[in-house]
Amino acid sequence: MKGQPWKVIHSSDDQCWRTPPEVFEPLHAEFGFELDAAALANSALLPDWYGPDHPDESNRDALSADWGKRMVWLNPPYGREVGKWVKKAWVESTKGSFVVVLTMACTDTAWWHDYAWKAQEIRLVRGRIRFLRADGSRANSAPKGSAILIFAPGHMGILQKRPKVVAYP
Repeated sequence: MKGQPWKVIHSSDDQCWRTPPEVFEPLHAEFGFELDAAALANSALLPDWYGPDHPDESNRDALSADWGKRMVWLNPPYGREVGKWVKKAWVESTKGSFVVVLTMACTDTAWWHDYAWKAQEIRLVRGRIRFLRADGSRANSAPKGSAILIFAPGHMGILQKRPKVVAYP
């Protein structure tokens, strides 16, 4: 029987698992992000962000928006729609965006095989991340491992070459 943390992170009930600073800050220092593509007003890590409660209605639907040729941070909702977000990251990279995605390391899923393998680099996170709740408090460790997918512009993925897979940090 699966425990409550597993059920919560795999459900669509709570989509707000905020990125902890010890995960975001080193990546931001490395890449210099310009856009937080999946945030809420109280969780956005950058001044430019997309989210369902954005005050500007045109910035509410990141899956339909053109992210432009920017450095993009993406910690997508971890519900059943995560595959759509990873696909979007890859699509935007083919149009010139540089997208870094923090996601579950679900190597057995169709979305992982269809899109994560198209990343230029896959960083498998050591240990389990302790995400933040909507109120900013620490949650228990995630019930499974995480990965950082790096989609670089012009890198067409598996048809071109296999991604570099590394342990992180």
